[in-house]
Parts: sequence; C-alpha cells; structure tokens
Amino acid sequence: MDPDFCYRVARSRDARFDGQFVLAVTSTGIYCRPSCPAMTPKRANVRFYPTPATAQGAGFRACLRCLPDAAPGSPDWNLRADLVGRAMRLVGDGVIERDGVTGLAERLGYSARHLHRQLIAELGVGPLALARARRAQIARTLIETTTLPFAEVAFAAGFNSIRQFNDTIREVFAATPSALRAKRRSTGSQVASGGGPGTITLRLAYREPFDAAALWAFLGARAVPHVEEVEGDTYRRTLRLPHGVGTVALTPAAGHVRADLTLADLRDLGTAVQRCRRLLDLDADPMAVDAALGADPVLGPLVADHPGLRVPGAVDGAEIAVRAVLGQQVSVAAARTIAGRLAEAYGEPALLDGHDGPAGARVFPSVDALAELTPAALPMPTSRATTLIALCTALADGDLVLDAGTDPEDAMAALQELPGIGPWTAGYIALRATGAPDVFLSGDLGVRRAAAHLGLPDSPRGLDEWANRWRPWRSYAVLHLWRSESDALSS
Repeated sequence: MDPDFCYRVARSRDARFDGQFVLAVTSTGIYCRPSCPAMTPKRANVRFYPTPATAQGAGFRACLRCLPDAAPGSPDWNLRADLVGRAMRLVGDGVIERDGVTGLAERLGYSARHLHRQLIAELGVGPLALARARRAQIARTLIETTTLPFAEVAFAAGFNSIRQFNDTIREVFAATPSALRAKRRSTGSQVASGGGPGTITLRLAYREPFDAAALWAFLGARAVPHVEEVEGDTYRRTLRLPHGVGTVALTPAAGHVRADLTLADLRDLGTAVQRCRRLLDLDADPMAVDAALGADPVLGPLVADHPGLRVPGAVDGAEIAVRAVLGQQVSVAAARTIAGRLAEAYGEPALLDGHDGPAGARVFPSVDALAELTPAALPMPTSRATTLIALCTALADGDLVLDAGTDPEDAMAALQELPGIGPWTAGYIALRATGAPDVFLSGDLGVRRAAAHLGLPDSPRGLDEWANRWRPWRSYAVLHLWRSESDALSS
C-alpha cells in the first residue's frame, strides 16, 4: 500500500492490480479500480484503500464505470492463514449473513471484540462494514441482471429491511435501485419476477494470464458422474449451498469466466460465486507466481509452456476430503467411478424445477449421510471404508472443519490424526480444500515421476528439500509437475 507505487499503477492502468486496492478521489467522492479508464486524477486528490469496504467507510462511493466491486479479489487473503486472512475469506463466503459477527468470531476461535480490533487495525473497518460491502455487491448484481422486485433483491442480498437496502445502495453507488436497473447491462439471462429457482449469468473476472485449458482438463479428468461433467469448453456441476442446492456452468471467455448459476434460493448467490472463484483459483496473482517459478532453471520451461496455471480448489471442502480418501492407492479413473457410485446411491437429486445440470444431476453425498454407513456398504476395501467413515464422522460432528477459514497447517495435522490418513492424503486435501498456495506433495507418484524426468531427486525427502526453493508457491509447482506428465503422455 505504498501510495507512490499505487499511484504509478493507477497512471499505467495496470489491470493486474485490480482488486488488490482501490483508489478514491477526494474531488469527486468516487473510488475506482486501478485500471479505471477515466482520466487519472491529480496525486494530491487521491487516497488508496485495501478494500472497497474501507473506501466506503471513508465516505466514498463506487464508480459505476469501472465497477470496482466486480474486480478479482485480492490474492493476499488466499495466501494468509492469520486471523485477518481467514476472516476475509469467511466474510466472502457469507458467514456473517448466516451466523452474525459472533458466529464468525467463534468459527475463528476468538472473541468478537478481538476480531473487530484486528480488522480495524489492518483495514480500517470492522466485520459489519465488510459484510455491508458484500451485500451491496450482491444487490447490484441482482438489480442489474434480473427482473426481481427490489424487495426480493434486498432479501436475497442479506438486508434486513427495504429501507436498509435503499439507503445502502444510495450511499455505495450514489444511485437508487431503479436508476441502477435502468442502466443494467444485458449480460445474461433474466429471472422471472416470481419465486422459485432462478438462473443468473455473471462474469467472473480474473488476472491474466489464465490457463483455462489445463484447469478444465484437470477437472474433466476427475469429474464425478452425476455431479460434474465437461462438455466442450463448459464445466458443469451441482452445488450444496447453505440455503439449498444449485448448479453452475462455467465457460472461459476473454478476460472472464462466464458463470450460469441456477439456485434454489437466491440468498446463496454470493456464496456460490465465491466458491466458484475458489474452485478456479480466480483471485490468484499469476504474474507473481510465474515470475517466481519461471526463474527456476528446472521449472522455467514448464511455466513458459503453461503461463497462468492455476491450482484447482473446491466448492466444498468436505467433498474433496471424501474424494481424496476414495483416491487412495487407486487410479484417478477408479476413484472417479467409485465416487460416481456413491453419488448415485446416496446423493440428493438436484431438483431445480426443470433447470438442467449434469446428466442425472445429484448433489455429492453429505458427510452426515456417509457417516451413517457401515464399511460393508461401501464399494472399497474395508480399511479404506473405515477411514472414510471416520473422516465423515469427524466432519459431521464438527471436530474437523474444511472451509474457507481453515488454516492449512491445522487441517493437515488434524487429518493425520484420523486412522488411515497419511501425509499425501492430508496434503492433497489441504491443497484443494483450503486453497493453500504452498503445499508440496513429495510422496505423490506423479510428482516423483515428473521430478525424475527433470533430473530432480525422486525420493520424498530429497524432493522436499529441493522444493524449498519454490516457496511460497509449491502448490503451483505441484500442478506444473503434474501437467508436465500429462503433456509427456499426450505427445
């Protein structure tokens, strides 16, 4: 947040920094993303803030030209496992709307007062202001992309009253809801004004470069029948969300990923968007990752072949944990088949009044349902079935939590206390379920095979020591090694 550096970024309109900070103009009372096409204001008239909520707290309103609230999120929050970083991820997931500030603080293991104090110290605003900014963003999206009555928009965005909704929209955007709707962009499907599930089309922004082909290939190879599918350049899957089920179709396009979301309850919109962003690692800073790994003489050629490679995340950490156990000591194809059988037998139908998801769409089985099973009921060896049931029991009881606020190190330690879960399984779950950027799977067969082909140590201990030079981006190094094996097999 060096002001002189930020101002140079704004003068160059460098889109790589969109979402990492906003600039506020004192002469107009407006805040923008760094790449805003408007004329760059004088240095003396500019203030810089780490989040839109901070700028709003200082009395500035959002630019309706560059829409700073629609920029990619800051990569800092995904990198950090401290209190503020974890809190920011949970706020984005909608925890305050569901559980209040007290619930957020309890999830993080601190008092509400301490959480408030830490956020004020670093961001200048507390948790309620962050949640208010999130609600305003969701409301603007619904106002501009649907025909829902404003009362329903307010409810879906998490406002407690129409008056609070109207006041917030006027304060944040300097326009009434009616004025925003009059200017809405024709970027997607319209939602009928009545109740029931609705389909909303959004653009999920990312920072260039973005290797969508490699990411879609990874997801497609592991797509669970009835839950996921890849058709052409579109990835579809079902979603288990706090207020109901949903489906999403994700298609890469120039500068964004098109997301067609169908939700049983529109209150889940913000959460669904955030989880899709985490699935695709859209808030990453690929230039920083590629610069660090590309300078390595071994990884450099791999990075040059696949700039902007992302780490596939998860829309549901518990689902990834279950699938990781299913993948123990079997091939990717075999794990996919077993997961499909479980989904068909124990997953809930994704019933959305005729809206289509994957063929025979079902939501991946809940850990509560799987925890009730016996080892004999599962299509796998007894030892692995016992591990799966122990994992699901820990998740269902709340003894283990895998969500946006989980510390990767804590997750790996807790996972390895369960019977049958070793370093590989725990590391893979942490890499995908928590979005940790610095997990290295030295015991993974594919990683070791790729390392051997590149002339690196192929023993887990030797490879671990070598990989220390790739910190803090070892998760991305794992993806490059896996990708190099795929490229070698296809050539």
